[in-house]
Parts: sequence; structure tokens; C-alpha cells
Amino acid sequence: MSELRSALDALAVEDVRSLGPRQQLDRITELLEARNRLDAQLARSVRAAELQQAPEDDGLKSMRSWLRGHGRLSPGAAGQLVRNGRALEHLPALASAFADGAVTAEQVAVIAPVATEDRRRAARAQGVDLAEVDRTLAALAAERPLQQLTRVVHHYLARLDPDGPEPDPTEERSLILATFSDGTVVLRGRLDATGGEKLAAALEAITQADRPRGDRRTRGQQLADALVQLADNALAAGNLPFLRTVKPTVVVTIPAADLADPAPGPAAAATGFGGLVSAATARALACDGSITPVVLDEHGVPLNLGRTKRVVPPHLRRAVELRDQACVFAGCAAPTHWCDVHHLQHWILGGETSLENSALLCERHHTKIHHGFRVQRDPGGRWRTFRPDHSEIVIGARLLTTR
Repeated sequence: MSELRSALDALAVEDVRSLGPRQQLDRITELLEARNRLDAQLARSVRAAELQQAPEDDGLKSMRSWLRGHGRLSPGAAGQLVRNGRALEHLPALASAFADGAVTAEQVAVIAPVATEDRRRAARAQGVDLAEVDRTLAALAAERPLQQLTRVVHHYLARLDPDGPEPDPTEERSLILATFSDGTVVLRGRLDATGGEKLAAALEAITQADRPRGDRRTRGQQLADALVQLADNALAAGNLPFLRTVKPTVVVTIPAADLADPAPGPAAAATGFGGLVSAATARALACDGSITPVVLDEHGVPLNLGRTKRVVPPHLRRAVELRDQACVFAGCAAPTHWCDVHHLQHWILGGETSLENSALLCERHHTKIHHGFRVQRDPGGRWRTFRPDHSEIVIGARLLTTR
């Protein structure tokens, strides 16, 4: 282990920026192979420790719990590492390829279900040569893309028990939401084929319906926006189960002074699930939300809880929807049920909650408006959009040239 640390120390001081493109890629290839070999040793050690019940030495029940606490792994990652270690015991060809660096931990995770006790039993009952399956899958993993390997493993498992009960799809699903200190949320998860198809269909419907002119978002950004819109639609519909008699909603807590201050105010507000957002984001949410005033003493203990009031009453929202028909930001046509009612002059700064002071904006463009962009309705009823530098965004304008 000391030699390994020394080798890593030597790698850390190399000037990688001075390498040429081919050298960079060759170095990455070697590092990937080395990582695979380290992952193989990690899985082997985890299995050995599990067999010895080593976590008991630290007062813990299982390797999974030890990896979560001492290794700071997510529950999903800890569980998969344990399953990989167990599977490799029964798949020597795969274990060898893994130890040589030819196979990744992710590929081992795909193959691991082949080696569970019930599937090994089923293979023996049908005369399947598990050693041959092991060699075939190890070779496939070393040469073919992960997607092709996944299809082959799925086909093998389906043929192994063609008449057995359909697997419970919920057992194949997992989703972890990891929240960082700045409120950013990272998603890690897995869905079964049917569940994944349902989500893909819903996201694709939203993505294809929301394609404004000049959209430069990547495919990943479009899908992420669609997932947020899917959650927004579900919350707005009001059909979700109640949480301890309370209708599920996005909760943001912010001091009144920060809400009234026009400055961006980074990390000024706290969300209900522990994230931090800026005062500008809180003001955007407050445009078309419910407000509950709370008076606190010097120790932060609530002294008085005011009545919750909906900022935009239903009849006003309906009037804004009838007038605007869709998001009013130039080039966007997001439907009304995707939109918030934005106060042109924020109510915290004295703006009225009225039809004249309201505009319909989708989430993305509502955020833009609270970060420097501006929409304005001219006397003729036409909405105009301006950039932070006050230049107007004009859609379909013809360029005039002189000869």
C-alpha cells in the first residue's frame, strides 16, 4: 500500500497540461485501467471483510453500513460494492478480467445478478454451464459497449426463468437525492424498463412541447428542465398525497429585509429540505406563491404566526391566463399551466397584485426576469422583452442591408 501511495503522489505532481492530445488520451486510458484494478481489489477486500464479519470490530452490523459510515458512500454505491464482491466469488473469469483492468466496476454490477444464489440454482437445474457463461460475459465486457452487455445479461436472465413470475419492478428501482450546501441536488438512480419508459415518455413530451426559438440548451439541460417541470405540474395540480395534513409545496424561509432588498442576496433563504437559495430566487417564488409572515424573538423562537395568504388569487390568475395565453418572454410559447404569474414590480417593493402589473412566465424565463432581463407590455397590448443591457430581443426581425 505504501508503494501505491508513492505512485499516486508521483502522478499528482505530473504536469498534465503540458502533454499533447495523444499523450493525454493515452494517460487517461492507463488511469482507467488502473482504476479498474483498484476497484477489483476493493471488491475483493470488501467480500473478505464481510465473510469475517469485520464491521463488528467497529460496532457496525454489515459491510454496507460500514461503507456508508466509514467510506462515506451512498447507500446505493455501498450496496452495489457488496453485491459485486459476492458475485465475483462465483465468476472467476470475470474476477480475473476485473483484476487485470479490462473490465469496469459498472460492468461487474451489470453481470452480478447472474451469480445470485437463486439464479445459480436455476442454472444448475437446467444444465447451464455457469463457467461458460462466466467466460462469455467476461469476454463480452472486455470488448463490447456497456449497453450491449446489459442486453445480453437481460436476455440470459429472462431465458433462465421463462415461465417464472414476473419480477416486481419496484425492486429494480432506486433514487437518491444528494443535496449539497449550496442547495444543488444531484440525482443518482435506476429504473426498471417499464418505469424508465414511462419517465422517458413524460420528459420527451415536455421537452418537445417546450422548444422556444434560439434554444441553445444541451439535451441534458432540456431533460433536466423537463423533470423539474414535471414536478411543478404535479405540485400545481394539487393531487399529490398530503404530508401530515399539509399539502406538499416548495417552502422557502427568508428574512423580510432580504426579501425587500433588490440585491441578489446569495444564500439568503433556506428551503424546506435544507438547501440555500438566493434572495432573487426567493423573490421569484414569492411572485406567485403563498406568504406566511412569522415574527421571531432574538433567539429565533416564533412569537407570532400570521395568516397564510395567496399572493395571486385564483380569479386574477385566470384573468392573466386568458390575456397572455402562454409565456410572454420573446420566442417562448410554454403553456399557461407551466407558468407563474410574475409581478412586473414586485409586491414587496410596493407593486400591486393586479392584471396590469402581472405577466405569465415559465420557470426558466421567470428566473431570467429576476436576474436582469425584463418584459414590458406596450399600449397596444404587445409584450416586449429586453436583455440586461436594455437591448430588445426581436423575433423574426429582418436584417436591412444597404447597397
